[in-house]
Amino acid sequence: MAKHLRQWNHAKYEQYLSMGRGFGEGKNYTPWILVQDFSSQGTVSRVSGYKTGRVHHFLSKNELNYFYILEWSDKVIDIREQFPMINVELAMDIAKKAGIKYPCDRKSGFPYVLTCDFMITTTDGLKARTIKSSQELTNKRTLEKLEIERRYWETIGIDWAIVTENEISVKKAKFIEWIYDANQLPAHLKEERIINSVIENCDNTSIHKVALETDKRFGLVAGSGMRIIKYLLLNKLVNYDYENYCIGIN
Repeated sequence: MAKHLRQWNHAKYEQYLSMGRGFGEGKNYTPWILVQDFSSQGTVSRVSGYKTGRVHHFLSKNELNYFYILEWSDKVIDIREQFPMINVELAMDIAKKAGIKYPCDRKSGFPYVLTCDFMITTTDGLKARTIKSSQELTNKRTLEKLEIERRYWETIGIDWAIVTENEISVKKAKFIEWIYDANQLPAHLKEERIINSVIENCDNTSIHKVALETDKRFGLVAGSGMRIIKYLLLNKLVNYDYENYCIGIN
C-alpha cells in the first residue's frame, strides 16, 4: 500500500477547500485525494476519462478496474472518485451516536474527511460506492468506518454499497482498458468502405482473423485492422464475446 504524505490539520483542511478538492462535476471536479498525496506510485494510477474529459485518480487496482466498468456503462453519466463526506460535523455526530471512534490525525487531533471511492451520477440517480477487498472486511476498525459511511449516505438520501473484487469482472475491465486508446482513429482508416467491410466480417469470427484479413484486403500497415476493430468495439458498433474471443454485429 502506498504511504500517505499528508500531515493533516486545520490548515491543510482549509487548503484543500481553497483548492476546490471534492467539489465540481464532470471535467470541473477535483478529487479530495490525489495520487501525488502518496509517496509510492505502486498502487496508484491516473487515467483520462472519456465521460468526464479529465484525469481520474485511483488508489488501487480494484478502483481502476471498477472505473473501466463504469466508463463502459451507458447508464453512467459522471464519475467522481475520492468523493468526500464533506459534512464532517454530521459524520462525527453519526459516529458518536453509533459508539464508534471517529478517525482523527494522531499528531494534530484534527478529524479526517472520510471519502467514498466513487460518487456515480447515473440515469437512476446518485450512487456512492466504496471499493474494498473481501479480506479488508474482516477488520473490525474497517467495518466501523464503513458503518459511519453507510449511515452518512443513508442520512442524506444517497444509495451506498460496498464493492469487492468478487463483484468486479477483471476480464471485462482488462478488455475495456485494451480498447481504451482507440478513440482517435486516423482519417484514412475511417473510410466508409473499410469500416463497412470490417463490420460485415464481424460475424462471430476470431478478432485476430478479421484484423489480419482487413490489413491484407486494403493493403494497410500491419496492426491497422486491429486498431479499427478496437475503435468499433469502443464505440459499440460491434460486440465482443469474452468467453470465445469472437466479435459480432450488434
